Amino acid sequence: MSLTTASASLQFLRRFIASPITSHSSLRLPKSSLLPNNTLPVSSLRCRFRCYSAASTTTMADAISDANMDAVQRRLMFEDECILVDENDHVVGHDTKYNCHLMEKIEAENLLHRAFSVFIFNSKYELLLQQRSATKVTFPLVWTNTCCSHPLYRESELIEENSLGVRNAAQRKLLDELGIPGEDVPVDQFIPLGRILYKAPSDGKWGEHELDYLLFMVREVNMKPNPDEVAEVKYVNREQLKELLRKADAGEEGLKLSPWFRLVVDNFLFKWWDHLEKGTLKEVIDMKTIHKLT
Repeated sequence: MSLTTASASLQFLRRFIASPITSHSSLRLPKSSLLPNNTLPVSSLRCRFRCYSAASTTTMADAISDANMDAVQRRLMFEDECILVDENDHVVGHDTKYNCHLMEKIEAENLLHRAFSVFIFNSKYELLLQQRSATKVTFPLVWTNTCCSHPLYRESELIEENSLGVRNAAQRKLLDELGIPGEDVPVDQFIPLGRILYKAPSDGKWGEHELDYLLFMVREVNMKPNPDEVAEVKYVNREQLKELLRKADAGEEGLKLSPWFRLVVDNFLFKWWDHLEKGTLKEVIDMKTIHKLT
């Protein structure tokens, strides 16, 4: 990359960073930044300034990388407010998706956010997998479970009872990522099975530190995958999944699996799959334990 191109990219990023905070009148925060009573906390403004300040002091390489980030992913990085929790899953605050996925901040501030991983099976008990799009900031082009994302800091996704907030978020993201309409995935049909806590770097800059809710559902669904989120989808049976695992372990075909999916596969998935087919899934539900797999 030429010095001229690098300079132009950095100037673009600086304009991008500065423009949202030039004045209070021009500051537009997403609904996810509001408290459940729709008031704007001072911490939300601080969060915005922290986020942009962190970006403005980054290295030249990081600045160019941010400027070249896919527009959709960049918008989500700065607009989405993740729910910060402690290791007992108690809400302690919120921060931007950008900050929550910076390994520097994860390590320095021990930022831990709430997440979910959905596993949808069809009537033949085949598991729906997705390959994350090439434009994803973390873990692009890796294969993973049906849908993996975060509940946001908003009233409907903060509901603790029966994991309703997480289930609401799962329904929202299945539509966003896979184009699955809400009526195909009713909120009351998600079965929360357990929670895991893990940390995983994606590259030198980005990573995950999540307290992840694991949700199962058996449904026939209609899909229209969003190319900004998903590169490919497919259903697999257990033997086909084992072959994917073998290829990933052998480094064949450049195939990679997401770290959270691999943790679930290695620790729970096949046992839970057996119970699913036998109709005894309720026997393995454990929402009291947080399995620390880091």
